[in-house]
Amino acid sequence: MHPVFLQIGPLTLRWYGIMIALACMAGLWIAKKEADRNQIAKGKIEDFFLIAMICAVAGARFYYIAFTQPALFWENPLSVLAIWEGGLAIHGAILGGLLAGFVYTRQQRISFWKFADTLAPSLILGQAIGRIGCFLNGDAHGYPTDRPWGMIYSQQSPAGQMFPGQTLHPTQLYEMVFNLVIFGVLWILRKKIKTMGNLFLLYIILYSSGRIFVEHFRADKLIYLSNISAAQSIGVFGIFTALILMAVLGKRSLAQNNEIGS
Repeated sequence: MHPVFLQIGPLTLRWYGIMIALACMAGLWIAKKEADRNQIAKGKIEDFFLIAMICAVAGARFYYIAFTQPALFWENPLSVLAIWEGGLAIHGAILGGLLAGFVYTRQQRISFWKFADTLAPSLILGQAIGRIGCFLNGDAHGYPTDRPWGMIYSQQSPAGQMFPGQTLHPTQLYEMVFNLVIFGVLWILRKKIKTMGNLFLLYIILYSSGRIFVEHFRADKLIYLSNISAAQSIGVFGIFTALILMAVLGKRSLAQNNEIGS
């Protein structure tokens, strides 16, 4: 695997950027199809995607810096914006997108939960495609392994620099497979789940569970307090929060149905 797709003079086109672009296009296409089904104007989805991308990239960068180089926030604040230097984290992107979605739906007078359900399948599909970019770039890699499916990464990649010439767990592909399975589950259940918001919350539960598992094999994970995985911690928090919200939304939906029935 080599991180560079094409280089012409000073112009460098990286696989990571290509896959992120494909992820955004696929996600937007799926989201617009779901918007029709959920009676949300496609223009709202298109407008939000631009806002969400900006907030997601900012969130991904801030989250990464907070766990790796927090001193940069006051020592060299402008360097925090240098996303071309690498250093993005998916959980920060999700949190940034969630904040953008909450503000946007409030401004547009759209149900947040309906909007979140509409975007859930496209979100996890985009994450799956994005992990292919991580695989080709050689980041988000695993520990050394003797398994037959282990991979040796380019010496120019983060994985190759950390473990030169060694066979590593392809954790990017592990997560990609998890994400594709989750996409399939959400796509099948999207018309069957009746309580608004539960499709998105199911996405949170399933993705968090998969990430907690994959994190056991990752070598470049973000940690705090010496040895605690940030992804696993936020995953556990996300699962419990989603379960609580499912119960709350279920009771609210039942109460509304009872009012209509009476």
